[in-house]
Amino acid sequence: MQKDLVTFFDKIESSYNSNLPFVVFRKPNEVEITAYIQKTEELYFLNSFKDQGFVFSPFYKNEKKILFPIKKCNLITAKTSEEFVLDENYNNSTFRVIFDENSEGNHIQLVQKGINFINSSATKKVVLSRKEKVECSSFDSINTLKKMLNNYKNAFVYLWFHPAVGLWMGATPERLINVTDIKFKTMALAGTQLFKNTTNVVWKEKEQQEQQFVTDYILDQIRNSIKNIKISEPYSVRAGNLIHIRTDISGELKSDNLLEQLIHSLHPTPAVCGLPKENATKFIVENENYNRAYYSGYLGELNIENNTNIFVNLRCMQVENKIASIYIGGGITAESNPKKEWEETVSKAEVMKKVL
Repeated sequence: MQKDLVTFFDKIESSYNSNLPFVVFRKPNEVEITAYIQKTEELYFLNSFKDQGFVFSPFYKNEKKILFPIKKCNLITAKTSEEFVLDENYNNSTFRVIFDENSEGNHIQLVQKGINFINSSATKKVVLSRKEKVECSSFDSINTLKKMLNNYKNAFVYLWFHPAVGLWMGATPERLINVTDIKFKTMALAGTQLFKNTTNVVWKEKEQQEQQFVTDYILDQIRNSIKNIKISEPYSVRAGNLIHIRTDISGELKSDNLLEQLIHSLHPTPAVCGLPKENATKFIVENENYNRAYYSGYLGELNIENNTNIFVNLRCMQVENKIASIYIGGGITAESNPKKEWEETVSKAEVMKKVL
């Protein structure tokens, strides 16, 4: 196993050094690691949701979605085991936050503005985010990937690179959609608190309400496309140093041509945007004062062996040279406390800082 894994990661590193586009990923709670390595440096975009390959979509719907077409890629895989730990290279790399003395104040001010907006409009929730820049003394993308794979077993862990776009990596706990033949799965994920050695926790009304908004929205969006819908009871799940409330939703497609409609109706979910979606998106565009790019977009395999598995791009960072831009956010409701919302983004940033 160890020899196969060394060969696998050597191929990834060689592709990176050769400036070839690639993505490496492992699905939640699985042992297989997969890589799509594109044969040329060309930049391909999604033309149709009938395309096959790995899709990488920005947050904003009207922007182009990148595709690594399966026919233009070499696919390689490697297997670990649940107990297996990938060898990480020891290094003395350190990092420092590129300090902005107004970052805390700015985010608290933004959250308060969001609360005021909710209280003065028909908006129930708006998700507000920020970007934190971290300078590393050195950065080894493959070693960082191994750390994520070791630390975040129940997340969708990925490293994505295209020379025309850059390098992104993350460990997201949230599935947007899974379709296998006619079987459909998604989840409602919201609410956040720090993990303190147990998932048996008490949730405040604010977090429960936030999670119910997401659940109700998803059910409303899928009712005309999905039959035999099943909904689990909400339960607590760990994601790195955090805990969230999760509800699993499943069913069957009413017809076999609904993939595009489902993705468009679900993205962006209230977990990354807000409710109503139009109001929240408009507020985000006008007030966040930065471009989310691929943060809170989606990524994953499209139409591979009758299976589509797409995840929301959370707990992620963009890396350029030795600068890692970490993207973090949180759901704001009328009951939100601006100071606590800031602290939540600090906790979420630790997911990526832990592997630097």
